[in-house]
Amino acid sequence: MAGNRTVRAALAGMVAATLLFPSALWAEPPGPTLPDMIDQRTAKAIDRGLRFLAKTQRNDGSWLNQGWYGAYPTSMTSLAALALMAGGSTPESGPYAVEVTRAMNFVLRGARAQSEGLLTAPGVEGRSMYGHGFAMLFLAQCYGTELSKEYEKELKESLDKAVKLTAASQSDLGPKERHAGGWYYTPGSRSDEGSVTVTQLQALRACRNAGINVPKSTIERASLYLKYCQMADGGICYQASSRRYRGAGASRPAISAAAIACFYAAGLYDRTKGASGEEAEMVEKLVKYVKNHVRVDYSGGHWFYTHYYMAQAMYQRGEKDWKEYFPRLRDRLLSMQSPDGSWNGDSIGTTYGTAIATTVLQLPYGYLPIYQR
Repeated sequence: MAGNRTVRAALAGMVAATLLFPSALWAEPPGPTLPDMIDQRTAKAIDRGLRFLAKTQRNDGSWLNQGWYGAYPTSMTSLAALALMAGGSTPESGPYAVEVTRAMNFVLRGARAQSEGLLTAPGVEGRSMYGHGFAMLFLAQCYGTELSKEYEKELKESLDKAVKLTAASQSDLGPKERHAGGWYYTPGSRSDEGSVTVTQLQALRACRNAGINVPKSTIERASLYLKYCQMADGGICYQASSRRYRGAGASRPAISAAAIACFYAAGLYDRTKGASGEEAEMVEKLVKYVKNHVRVDYSGGHWFYTHYYMAQAMYQRGEKDWKEYFPRLRDRLLSMQSPDGSWNGDSIGTTYGTAIATTVLQLPYGYLPIYQR
């Protein structure tokens, strides 16, 4: 079939939503008409980015990081596959169904090699909880589609084990803080920090949305942990201990943006979204901090990471905030795209940058449950 693969992805998504996706999990796709603020120039940029990801997938179904942080195949594979799914492809349908299925099989092979439920291959990723969280997020989106009985069974078993490992690895700040807890870089560390915590919290919510049993207390304790990380200016610091014990700890714009997306996913809203009370005031204060400190035209560290979550937060808020934010982000991303269709993100590499850029540009399509309003 001739024509733009982005449009074909939308058409494939229409069929998939009607025949495959449970209505409780998947919103109605936008169809072949491009959604608001996605013009032909943006659609072509997305198409080029997705083609780059498909072209750079390895024979074993994985993607690797090309930057100086290390390979991190589970994290990179999960993020890249989620970007393909954000365009309407699933393991069963769409222009990149083959690539998504190969990525799913790669992650599942890693899960089989870990009896305790960790979703990374043994000895491959030093900070394994990042890969574990992104893999949970990816597999949960796969589980929400119509698959063979064999795949469905293995996905459920892997996600059940993964959730248990995450729950068992949560730190505990003690009874004075109502046993709030987060996560650190490895499962057995019994420590915590903000960036890993938001990864686990979002993944747990995705699993719960897909029908996987997730202890409610685990999500509540993680949300409470982020609350304890909130500083006087409304932002979120790197680690609860830096606030509790050192009295220092500065707010981090990147983690603060991520916290908003996680709070909204966990059902904690601010007063502008119709909520009230202490929690609403806390989230509203956080949103104000992020709006004052996260800028599209800033070129500092963690730019892609920050706007990966900032875009989710603004999309979930909708209306005025999204319409003010997205065109600026869209135009900045289009100006940063390389001739081969890739983006080089945060000194981590082109897989990471391209996966994040195409994911946030495709948010208006509304395909993936975890990113929906």
